Amino acid sequence: MSYFNQFGTMLYDPVGDGSVKLCTDIMSRVRVRTNMKKEIVMLDKYDVKENETPEIIADRHHGSPYYHWVVMILNDISDINHDWVKSTRQLQKYLLSKYTEAQLTETHHYEIPQTSGDTTVMIEVENTTYPSATIVTN
Repeated sequence: MSYFNQFGTMLYDPVGDGSVKLCTDIMSRVRVRTNMKKEIVMLDKYDVKENETPEIIADRHHGSPYYHWVVMILNDISDINHDWVKSTRQLQKYLLSKYTEAQLTETHHYEIPQTSGDTTVMIEVENTTYPSATIVTN
């Protein structure tokens, strides 16, 4: 098919075992129009669980892991390594590569619940003014 000859290629690890395959990069050219996404009524909101991949979600919701591209396109995922949810272990490894242990545990600021209106909204305060404020670390 000459149409796909115009697309670039990418290395892709479909099962996460380190064995990559050279694939046509359809994500670089294909996307769902923004106005079209607003009109789609047959989609369910879904929170990705620990260690789930687009293939697992596609298999569970669309009946085949080969529909992983649907999950990726509808969620604007073009690079599985950077755009997809990281596992707890991957996130910890990433954070430790960017920050020291001290930077990760030091106090960033303090918060208390807003006292009027929506009390689920947290506001930043000084610890000296509100000693019972919740510590927020980096």
